Amino acid sequence: MAILDKHKVIEKNATLLLVFSLLVVSIGGLVEIVPLFYLQNTIEKVEGMRPYSPLELTGRDIYIREGCYVCHSQMIRPMRDEVERYGNYSLAAESMYDHPFQWGSKRTGPDLARIGGKYSDEWHVDHLVDPQSVVPESIMPKYAFLLDREVTPEYIEDRLRTDRAVGVPYTDEMIENARADFLAQADPDSDSEGLLARYPKAQVRNFDGRPGISEMDALIAYLQMLGTLVDFSTFVPDASR
Repeated sequence: MAILDKHKVIEKNATLLLVFSLLVVSIGGLVEIVPLFYLQNTIEKVEGMRPYSPLELTGRDIYIREGCYVCHSQMIRPMRDEVERYGNYSLAAESMYDHPFQWGSKRTGPDLARIGGKYSDEWHVDHLVDPQSVVPESIMPKYAFLLDREVTPEYIEDRLRTDRAVGVPYTDEMIENARADFLAQADPDSDSEGLLARYPKAQVRNFDGRPGISEMDALIAYLQMLGTLVDFSTFVPDASR
């Protein structure tokens, strides 16, 4: 009872309650933040990770613009049910070039961290044009208009420079070849040797199956690379961290 009586003093005094609340929050914050200053890097580097190609980056911008992140997360937690359903749990390095990251806060639809290669391009086109045609119970809206919206690399160099300003390692060579790489990735008949040298594992083809480069092409290029850069058959976590 004596302890409860003393606690009542704090509860009844707004100033005292505020001071103690700030003290507790400050201590908790310091415990979480201070150790980070003693780490050389908070993200374990993983072989295979690279910046997005110009077309993938454009598709990612469309993904964000259309609010896909509101219903789909891109972060698989290290729990058995999640790993069995979606694949290997997400690594911090997989989001190291994301500005902003797409971890998400809810799942109305499935997690997309490992969606790359799971379905064909044709499936993605059908799903985006009319989601209910492939998933009858889906409440996802239709995105057929993406097929009719042409996308160009007019400002792609500026887009890469912007990401480089916040730490994404785009080189001068990547920026100089941004337009050519953008066009090459959506053209299966193009000379894509330079593109693949700069962006290993980039997928080159006509993603929507129609002439020209549409927003559908860019979005599918982005979706098809998600979760494909890291080879989890050879990945070994750093046990020293």
